[in-house]
Amino acid sequence: MVMDHKTDKLGILRDILSVVVYPVQRLVSLPVDIYDFVSENFVSYTQLQAENQQLKQQQLINQTRLLKLAALEKENIRLRALLENSFKIGEQVLIAELLSVKLVPYEHLIVVNKGNRFGVKAKQPVLDAQGIIGQVVRSLAATSEIMLITDPDHAIPVQVNRNGLRTIAIGSGQLNRLNLPFLPNNADIRPGDLLVTSGLGGVFPQGYPVAVVDEFSVRPDKPFARIHATPMSKLDKIREVLIVWSDSTPVPLTEEKKTETSGAGE
Repeated sequence: MVMDHKTDKLGILRDILSVVVYPVQRLVSLPVDIYDFVSENFVSYTQLQAENQQLKQQQLINQTRLLKLAALEKENIRLRALLENSFKIGEQVLIAELLSVKLVPYEHLIVVNKGNRFGVKAKQPVLDAQGIIGQVVRSLAATSEIMLITDPDHAIPVQVNRNGLRTIAIGSGQLNRLNLPFLPNNADIRPGDLLVTSGLGGVFPQGYPVAVVDEFSVRPDKPFARIHATPMSKLDKIREVLIVWSDSTPVPLTEEKKTETSGAGE
């Protein structure tokens, strides 16, 4: 001890002993190191599991939001198309949303969320961004019933856009077909012709697209040809419609609020 205190000659021996003792020190501290390693990795694994679960939940929420955003985007596209179409029409229009559908074999009716409190009346034309879909047949306070042009009881005066030939388009009871039963075999009409409203009858203003002719068959044994047309509007995919006023009389687009006034006692 005196030599170690007075001189540094025992440094080499100390180094040799430290080399010998080091494995013993490592062996003594090994359980603690193993415990720390296992604990750290277990905690990290548990955190990873929790983070992974949170990420999965967030991903599900984001996917649901994307679905909603996609639906809103398509709705926005439809409404923009209706709005652009309303500017082209140049007449007063009201956008209504579909509430219910009645498509039995002999009735094609839909119900929308606008009624006579918004000025809607029977025999008003109704269309979407593609063309005519029908007319109002009944207007209640908050809703209206619309008969589609494919209803067997519906008839609409039309004319061939190419040459002005006039006729009547009758509902067939099928959502994708109109019948033109009153044209002779030699009529100047052919597949691909666009049919538009003729303005006759006092319900539908002139010039609205109605349907496209897709079949023309001559029937020599009968006075009239077999002619079918496909409506321009996708009647099985209606979500919003335009109710049209063809006159210049202003109508309320929101419900009128009744105000009560009270007078002072005389």
